[in-house]
Amino acid sequence: MSAMPIAIHGTGLVTSVGLTAAGSCAAFRAKISNPTETRFIDSGGEWIMAHQVVLEQPWRGLTKLAKMAALAIEEALHDVPKAEWNTLPLLLCVAEAERPGRMAGLDDQLFALVQKELGVSFAPLSAVVPHGRVAVAVAMAQARTLLSDGKLKRVLLAATDSLLSWPTLSQYESQERLLTNRNSNGFMPGEGAGALLVGAPAGQAGELTCTGVGFAKERAHLDSGEPLRGDGLSQAIRLSLEEAGWQMQDLDFRITDISGEQYYFKEAALALSRILRVRKAEFDIWHPSECTGETGAVAGMLVLVTAQVAGRKGFGAGPRVLAHMANDAGQRSAMTLLQKVAA
Repeated sequence: MSAMPIAIHGTGLVTSVGLTAAGSCAAFRAKISNPTETRFIDSGGEWIMAHQVVLEQPWRGLTKLAKMAALAIEEALHDVPKAEWNTLPLLLCVAEAERPGRMAGLDDQLFALVQKELGVSFAPLSAVVPHGRVAVAVAMAQARTLLSDGKLKRVLLAATDSLLSWPTLSQYESQERLLTNRNSNGFMPGEGAGALLVGAPAGQAGELTCTGVGFAKERAHLDSGEPLRGDGLSQAIRLSLEEAGWQMQDLDFRITDISGEQYYFKEAALALSRILRVRKAEFDIWHPSECTGETGAVAGMLVLVTAQVAGRKGFGAGPRVLAHMANDAGQRSAMTLLQKVAA
């Protein structure tokens, strides 16, 4: 293993099926979803359906993103005295620059709004991580670097995102990427937030540890027109396995950010066929976005929180998990995860 492992000590989640991590993951396990009509109409004259987070007031835009992030952070930091919150660097994951209809203010206003909502100023090493669905993996790698010199004990990761704006929906709809009655090869848009408190492993039973992280670039990305071979995702997975010191056959199951489009299911299958060289009777793949819709930068949070809860509740297929995420522009990331089993 070439890098230190990093453990998850606290989680928070806000989704269309639950305003807490426990509530959301219970819905994931039961395959519950809650799509509702939006204010927008598609080109066929039908209401666009989406997974909307219902809060106490109908906030929109940056305000809603900040409110959702604050809820998730408060849950993740439930066991940390508020007087200590200002010692934590916050790595805030948001939509990538290439996102169609990307909301203004994500890079220079949202962080301040989150701090104002919580009534706290986070540590100076805080940063915005604008990498969409791979942002949580990027933030995990950054947190590992921050923790490696021993000066910091904990780092806070958070993500907040929403695809429920007309500038975004109109572009996806014109590209025939939304799931509608006329298009089965698409995703349903969503929104939400998540948070993770990470630090050095404590060795406690049930603790989820990230043992490896890998990144790569896929040339045959969604809009490239090139034949898909799964090279980028395969490389990201190999790098994460190399850091962990594992082989693909050592893993028990997979969790991914796939939200409905055939391209990403095909990519996951291709990557598996290129790496797995030992027959496994079962190698399940989970995708919690089937319950929340496409949540952008929050997708990685869904993956990691699902992995932790599955381990703690005992309904996972085993302690070794592969998580992988992908952006439309070709960025690929993978993480190997290990659940500490009671002695």
